[in-house]
Amino acid sequence: MRVRLTVLDPGAMDQCSALYAIRINGHLGATVLCAFPEMRSQRRGADTVLTGLLDRSALFGVLAEIEALGLGLVEVRLLESHRGCPGKSPR
Repeated sequence: MRVRLTVLDPGAMDQCSALYAIRINGHLGATVLCAFPEMRSQRRGADTVLTGLLDRSALFGVLAEIEALGLGLVEVRLLESHRGCPGKSPR
């Protein structure tokens, strides 16, 4: 069951998007990858790397889905900040 949280003050949410790479332990099949339609997947060694442009709430949604599916999260990496987002820079 999916639950959507309602934000009382939409201005409080960070609407800036950034490019993230999320490394998950193991090779994910097509069925599991359907849970991440906004992400592109690549196999890297024994892991799967999901890459996509996400705002803060979408990032936390993807991380929650990874946890709900019982997948092994290896790494979350900020690859590139979206232009026009003040105060954000790649780390």
